[in-house]
Amino acid sequence: MNTLPQLAFIGVGNMGNPMAMNLLKAGYALKVFDIDPSKTLNLKQAGAQVADSLADVVQGVNVVMVSLPGPAQVAQVMLGEAGVLSILSPGVTVIDTTTSSVELVQQLVELSEQRSVHYLEAPVTNAVDFAALGKLSIFVGGSLSAFETHKPVLEVIGEKIFHVGKAGNGATVKLLTNLLWFVSAATIGEALMLGAKADIPLHTVWEAIKSSAGNSWVAEHDVPSIFAGHYDPSFSLALCCKDLGLINAIAQSQGYQLPMGSHVLSLFEKAQAVYGPQAAELHVVKLLEDQVGHYLRPDPVKAS
Repeated sequence: MNTLPQLAFIGVGNMGNPMAMNLLKAGYALKVFDIDPSKTLNLKQAGAQVADSLADVVQGVNVVMVSLPGPAQVAQVMLGEAGVLSILSPGVTVIDTTTSSVELVQQLVELSEQRSVHYLEAPVTNAVDFAALGKLSIFVGGSLSAFETHKPVLEVIGEKIFHVGKAGNGATVKLLTNLLWFVSAATIGEALMLGAKADIPLHTVWEAIKSSAGNSWVAEHDVPSIFAGHYDPSFSLALCCKDLGLINAIAQSQGYQLPMGSHVLSLFEKAQAVYGPQAAELHVVKLLEDQVGHYLRPDPVKAS
C-alpha cells in the first residue's frame, strides 16, 4: 500500500515538469494542472492524473507543489475567492518553488496560517538540466516543523536543501544567488570577447577561465550555449528582468541601492528591448557580439 502523501503539482513547464516527473518516478501519486494542457501530456503517460481546474487538482491531496513564472502568477493562483488558499482543507501544505517576492511570500504565509494551512517557500536553482537529474538546490523559508515533515518530498527533487529561516528568506537567498548568476552571465561574454579578439582559440580561453580564480557556474554551464548560438532558451530575458527587479527591490526595502544589480538590470532590459522578452537569457552576450561584429563560435575542428 502506498503510504506516501498525495501530491498536486501546479505549473509543469520548464522547471515544474522535470520536478513532477521525478516525484512520479519516486512513487508519489500525483495530480497535475497547467494552463497549457500540452505540458501535462508526458506526465499523464508516466501515470499522473491530469486535472482540468485548480479546484480539481487540489481536491483530496496532502501537499500542493507550485512552479510558476513569478509572483504575479503565484498571486493569481493563490489569492481571491477562487484561489487555491480559499479552497484548501486545513492541514494541507503548500510547497512553492517559484522565485517570488519577499512581500508576497509573507502575505501568503500569513493568509495560510489563518486557514490552518502550512506554506513553505522553496525556490530552486541550478536550471532545467539539474531539475531533470533531481539535483536542484532548494532554499526553504517558513515553519521548521513543516520543513522537517516534508523534507522527503524535497529530497526527491533536490540534492542540497537549506532551511534559511523565516518566510521571505528563501526568496532573498534565491535572488541573491541570481544576482551573482546574472552579473556573471553579462560579463562572461566580455571575457570571451577579449580572448577571441586577441586571436586566442575560444576553447583555450574557456579552459583557462575554468582553471582560474575567475571560474563560476556560468563559466562551467553557460558557455556552451554561447558557442552553440542558441543562448540557452530554457530561461528567458523576461524572467531575468523580473528577477533583477525583485533583487533591486529587496535592497531598496533594506534602505540602499545595488550598484551592480542596477547596472546589470539595465543591460538585460536593453537586451530585452532589442531581442524581445522571450529571447534566451544569454542574448545579453549577443548584445556585445552585435556591437563588436564578432560572434563567439569556436572553430568546429577545435570544438570536436
